[in-house]
Amino acid sequence: MSGMRPTVNRILLALAGLALIVVGGAVLAAGLGAAVPSWWPWDGRTDVLLSAADRGRRRDEGWWWPTVIAVLAVLVVLALWWFLAQFRRGRLAEVLVDSGDGEGARIRGRALEGVLAEEAGEVDGVARAQAALTGRRTAPRARVRLLMEPHAAPARALNAVANGALVHARESAGLEELPAEVRLKAVKHRAERVS
Repeated sequence: MSGMRPTVNRILLALAGLALIVVGGAVLAAGLGAAVPSWWPWDGRTDVLLSAADRGRRRDEGWWWPTVIAVLAVLVVLALWWFLAQFRRGRLAEVLVDSGDGEGARIRGRALEGVLAEEAGEVDGVARAQAALTGRRTAPRARVRLLMEPHAAPARALNAVANGALVHARESAGLEELPAEVRLKAVKHRAERVS
């Protein structure tokens, strides 16, 4: 999600900005006395958004105003959700560990990621390893990326990381479980010459 959030933000901001520019420019043009199309709802300086006739037109239809208010409420909730989503981190800053004394302890997320990546990088056939912790502080999830050397056996390397680095990270942090997603990618290399 962390890679997708900036793209979604840019698209939504571009669409919102475009809509505001078009509507605001058209309202400004109509207010300044410029010619507007016949279907445009505001055509002069003294026009209002909803005239008394427009407000009264839907008065007999009991569904109209509750529907308008519900749609606006949904838009406000979506905008608030989007705003609050900007403050969520893609990675965990810390992991809460039960220390057994009722107080608990905190492990820096970067430190646990570093140890996990270092141990995964020591597996035979792994050229480089990267680790990231996501999820909640009390229930972290691990994402591990392994850059595999040409001679590596992917299944053996995956089992070594799953039974080694991930188990050690889970046990050292005192977690009941540490769900993980491991992605393997081959390092680019030139073809070997056979003679």
